[in-house]
Amino acid sequence: MNEEIKSFTISVYTENNIGLLNRISAIFQRRHINIESLTTSQSEIENVNRFVIVVNITESQASKVVKQIEKQVEALRAYYHTDDETIYTESCMFKIKSDLLFEEPQIQNIIKDSNARIVTVNKKFFVLEKSGRRNEIELLRRELNVFGIMQFVRSGRIAVTKEEMKITEMLAAFNNQ
Repeated sequence: MNEEIKSFTISVYTENNIGLLNRISAIFQRRHINIESLTTSQSEIENVNRFVIVVNITESQASKVVKQIEKQVEALRAYYHTDDETIYTESCMFKIKSDLLFEEPQIQNIIKDSNARIVTVNKKFFVLEKSGRRNEIELLRRELNVFGIMQFVRSGRIAVTKEEMKITEMLAAFNNQ
């Protein structure tokens, strides 16, 4: 039986310990799973971090990976969700020559139409910031690429689930131990 490969967002709640990122990424490496995006941050509970990992795999693979991650001592809980079960976004920044902002009226239209915002402007360059779905960011990148992009960076996905998760209560109990 062939399962469909889908995009999954895997959330891992952890203690903040050195070397955990290597051990978690090794789980994906051993299974020959490419990580599309990885973001870490503080979670809603003090002293608990959250990894948000995006992968394209089958649901049975997602389930196995989550179980393997939870075997790590510092991993408190791990979950996987489909794109339909999450609200997610990415951010990016573009550095572009300043003279283009004033000499190419099309750039101003691209900025306005894409809902990007100018973060800074100086004599040599200006910086744009855009948040949104990956396809929106890629479209903006293709449109600006025609004019020359000096630098480009995109964040990994950040996501929250649409449904309530009981993780907050569980992590609060952990934190009070």
